[in-house]
Amino acid sequence: MKALVITAPGQFELREIARPEPGPGEVRVRVRYLGCCGSDLNTFRGLNPLVTYPRILGHELVGVVDAVGADVPAEWAPGAEVMVVPYTACGDCSSCRKGRANACRFNQTLGVQRDGGLTEAIVVPAGKLLTSRRLSLREMVLVEPLSVGWHAARRGRAAAGETVVVFGCGMVGLGAIAGAAAAGARVIAVDVDDGKLGKGRAAGASVAINTKAEDLHERLQALTEGRGPDLLIEGVGLPETFRACVDEACFAGRVVYVGYAKAPVEYTTKTFVMKELDIMGSRNATADDFRGVIAHLEAGRFPVDAVVTHVVPFAEAGTALAAWAEDPTTVTKIVVDLG
Repeated sequence: MKALVITAPGQFELREIARPEPGPGEVRVRVRYLGCCGSDLNTFRGLNPLVTYPRILGHELVGVVDAVGADVPAEWAPGAEVMVVPYTACGDCSSCRKGRANACRFNQTLGVQRDGGLTEAIVVPAGKLLTSRRLSLREMVLVEPLSVGWHAARRGRAAAGETVVVFGCGMVGLGAIAGAAAAGARVIAVDVDDGKLGKGRAAGASVAINTKAEDLHERLQALTEGRGPDLLIEGVGLPETFRACVDEACFAGRVVYVGYAKAPVEYTTKTFVMKELDIMGSRNATADDFRGVIAHLEAGRFPVDAVVTHVVPFAEAGTALAAWAEDPTTVTKIVVDLG
């Protein structure tokens, strides 16, 4: 069977690899759709510090079960349409013992620390499968990336009556917007692209701020009667947006970092103490986050068609990644159709 392999930064080839067979408790999924995200782009560019080469990309995968090993529950019989939770958990590290397996110290995400789903078929544990009776496979492929942002909103304790700012209207940011809006918060989307801000509004933001066109601080002060937002979620990964979260948060506010900064970040730490801020990291997502997003999509509360900007056949996946690397501003979500 075929797999798209990133052989080195900026280089790829379509290879023939052995078709895997499921063992006890495992299923083989014929991959139908696979979404590519910013971490895949960074892997392609050689900017993901967690990746070694060669690597098969892909952690946003959905498909159809086509073979099962022993002791697999009947619900995952061949023909079942499924999505895959792409993370591992050791069960014994401090995160796992605290019930936060999404932050497992020894996690290995498909397509990052281990080969992923940009291939015709993949074997996974049956316990990593979820499904929806209402969503199509093409809709289900959005669940994992949205779940990462949804988790960030839950991590930040977004609540009704609060003002939540989300930096970045990529897929993770859109998930955070949707999660905060679903919790009843007033959400402010921040980006430098009006098209992406439009998607942020469609996902649940009531206010959009283009920081190329207006002053962020002045607008946030006006929107919050001079207090500042209750919660700020960073989904861009720039030092200036990391700092802006701390600078703009209200006293006793909260900050959640879900983006990876691309350079060292310097702070005046007095602000942390004077405001008594809660500053949190957010990593991956839990099965409950997946279920929350599934329910949100099933209710028709998310603009699915608007966010999938490119659908490409398997044979063109490598070329699409290369084009994305050349001009990342034109892409919100690439979905590879493996047929």
